[in-house]
Amino acid sequence: MAGFAAFVIFVLGLFLLLLLLLGVKIIRPYEKGLVERLGKFNRILDPGVHFIIPFMEHVKKVDMREHVIDVPPQEVICKDNVVVTVDAVVYYQIIDPIKAVYNVSNFLMAIVKLAQTNLRAIIGEMELDETLSGRDIINARLREELDKITDRWGVKITRVEIQRIDPPKDIQEAMAKQMTAEREKRAMILLAEGKKESAIREAEGQKQAAILKAEGEKQRQILIAEGQAEAIRKVLEALRMADEKYLTLQYIEKLPDLAKYGNLIVPYDTEALIGLLRILQKVKDMPLPQPPKNEKEEPQGSGENSEELEKPKDMTE
Repeated sequence: MAGFAAFVIFVLGLFLLLLLLLGVKIIRPYEKGLVERLGKFNRILDPGVHFIIPFMEHVKKVDMREHVIDVPPQEVICKDNVVVTVDAVVYYQIIDPIKAVYNVSNFLMAIVKLAQTNLRAIIGEMELDETLSGRDIINARLREELDKITDRWGVKITRVEIQRIDPPKDIQEAMAKQMTAEREKRAMILLAEGKKESAIREAEGQKQAAILKAEGEKQRQILIAEGQAEAIRKVLEALRMADEKYLTLQYIEKLPDLAKYGNLIVPYDTEALIGLLRILQKVKDMPLPQPPKNEKEEPQGSGENSEELEKPKDMTE
C-alpha cells in the first residue's frame, strides 16, 4: 500500500508540473499573444509572464516588428511596348494582430502577389524613360496602393523600394551609345566655351593694352607740347629782357645774310626800323674821300664802297 500511495503521489506531482508548464506563457517585448479558449478568441496577452488554462486555452504569438518581403523579379511591359524586368522589396509592420491572424490566411503571400500585380499596372502606364527616371514615383504609388488594401489585414506598408529595372540588352546598348554621345557632346560644348572664353579674354587684353598704349602716347605728346611751350615762353621772356641796342645790332648783322635770298619782308619794331634808316641816311650823306691828284684813275675800292653804300639804300627801298 505504501508503494502504491507513493506512486500515486508521484503521478499527481508530475501532472501538476505538466499543468504548470503548460499554463505558463512568456510573451517577449516585440510580441503579442492571442488567447483562444475552446476555439474562440478570448483576449490579447501583452509582453510578460501569463497563466492560461491548459488544454482549454491556446496562445498564438504575433511578431510586431517591422519586416521586409522580397518581391520576386518579373517582366513588365511598358506603355511603349518595351519589356523590362522589375525587382522590388516591401517593408511592412503588423499594427492589429487580430486582423493579421483572422482576416487573411497568409498575409505574406498576399502582400507579394498584390505588389506584383500593382507593379504591372503602374509601370504599364509609363514609358521606358519615365520608368527608369521615376523610381520615386513608382515607389510612392505602389506603397499607396498596397497600404489601402493591407489596412483591413492589420498590416501597415511602411516603405516600398524598386531594387532594379533592367531593360532588354539591345535597349541597354542603345542607351550606352546615347550616353556616350551625350558625354562627347558635353565635352565639345565645354571645349567650345573654353575657346570662346579664351578668345574673349585675349581680345579684352589686347583692347586694354591698346588703350594703355594710346594713353601713354597721349601723355607723351602732352609732355612734349608742354616742354615746347615752356621753351618758347622762356625764349620770349629772354627776348623781352634783352637790350634793344643788342637786338638792333643782331638784326644789322643778319641783314646781309637775309639779302642773299632776294627781297624779304623782315618784321621788326617800327621805331627801331626808323632809327636804323636815319643812321643809314647819315652814312649816305657823308662825303666820300677824294683820290690823290697824281693818280688819274680812281681807286679800285671806291666802286666797291659805293656799291656797299648803295646796298643799304636798296634794302631800305
